Amino acid sequence: MSNPPLFRDPWAKRDAWRKHPVFTNRAMFSSMFPGLGIALVAFTAYVVVDNLYSKAQPGAQQKH
Repeated sequence: MSNPPLFRDPWAKRDAWRKHPVFTNRAMFSSMFPGLGIALVAFTAYVVVDNLYSKAQPGAQQKH
């Protein structure tokens, strides 16, 4: 026969939402900027392709 804990937290059920996975720091940060990852990948790909294209066409560079 096991002994029940001497003290029981009466607010445990009401504080359970704080430990739910939806409220973790990672989930909060990822929902703050939903398209940031896709935007960074697209912008990086654009810059790489633009640099490669400008190196392949040396006469096509704009002169300011």
